Amino acid sequence: MDSTVLALLALGLGIAIGAGVSVLIVAALRARSYAAHQASSELPDGLRDVLAAMDDAACAVDSSALVLAASSASSRFGIVADATLENAELRQLVRSVREGGSERATLRLARGGRNLDPRLVSARASWIAPRLALLIIRDVTEQERLEQMRTDFVANTSHELKTPVGAVSLLAEAIESAADDPDQVRAFATRIQAEAARLGRLTGRIMSLSRLQSADGLGEFGSVAIDEVIANSVESHAVQASAAGVELARGGDRGAWVQGDAQILVEAVGNLIANAIVYSPRGSRVGVGVRVEGGVVEISVSDQGIGIEEADRDRIFERFYRADEARSRRTGGTGLGLSIVKHATQRHGGEVRLWSRPGRGSTFTMRLPQIEAPEGDIEPAARQKKPKDKNSKSKKKRATRKPAGPAAAQAMTAEKIRTESGDSA
Repeated sequence: MDSTVLALLALGLGIAIGAGVSVLIVAALRARSYAAHQASSELPDGLRDVLAAMDDAACAVDSSALVLAASSASSRFGIVADATLENAELRQLVRSVREGGSERATLRLARGGRNLDPRLVSARASWIAPRLALLIIRDVTEQERLEQMRTDFVANTSHELKTPVGAVSLLAEAIESAADDPDQVRAFATRIQAEAARLGRLTGRIMSLSRLQSADGLGEFGSVAIDEVIANSVESHAVQASAAGVELARGGDRGAWVQGDAQILVEAVGNLIANAIVYSPRGSRVGVGVRVEGGVVEISVSDQGIGIEEADRDRIFERFYRADEARSRRTGGTGLGLSIVKHATQRHGGEVRLWSRPGRGSTFTMRLPQIEAPEGDIEPAARQKKPKDKNSKSKKKRATRKPAGPAAAQAMTAEKIRTESGDSA
């Protein structure tokens, strides 16, 4: 074999070996790149900008549930970058899409870490990289409330309004037929005034409840001193308590602050006090107390009344529901007071709890997230010292005297009131 052939054979062999090595190198580089891609948690280009522009809560989560980037709205649910996704249901949703695709779930999440009223959210997880998922959380609580309000409003209001409207119509006919009898006319006119007043109270309560349930029904929240809320609520029901022969006692912690609307909170606490007075026997006591513990302000209203049967506790916060129908009708109750308390507390990020024993009394507790006292806090008017008069000493003694007996223990101050969790439906 001559040298030319050998040279050609060597050249061909070299080319084949070189091609094989090149193929091996390319395959190795591709395998390395694929492995690096599979193990990488690097965010795709532009994802941070997209998250920053989103109004909904959204975040990028790796396979170990570490949040790599999040939108500003995510902080409302305690989701922040470089921290682990804490909610177990959200972590399970992310794990369910590891093989690809997307999943959606409806959950209830606490907002802000200290919010006691869980928010209804629609969460969607999509796997956008081998080790990266995109989680989008949309708060649909207001839509749920509005839908529930639409469903219940017509049925409830038509049922409740037809009674006073029908009574006014019948009384008007009675006045017409008794036009020649002044005494009968005056009696029927008095009844019409009573029914009109009842109708006015009912429509006012319906408007208050609708405002609480609407998405834009509340104004800007500010710092509210609980001392002032309690003082105003107790003062506005002093005449009612005196007429019913019921003593109002106030106690507990002082200096607590919450974020909210003072007028709404005064109305909510006032509703609890009014109910406690109505269902308390003459000569008993209604206690209003405040306790601050673990970043939560508890406002408790206790009575020594008839109590609430266990069968009624699940429905006590429903609109127009009355545990004692006869007493509520007799006192002009609308059945909306506790529903207003529930919705007002929820709109302030809190919850309502109920403790009750038939024959011993009831304790309703509003639990609200506490905030720090604002800088330059001026002592609320409810805590400022007032000029003493002759009767101030005797009034103070009556307000601070402790009740005696096992039944009276239900009306002690909030720090001595033991409440149990009740349904806030």
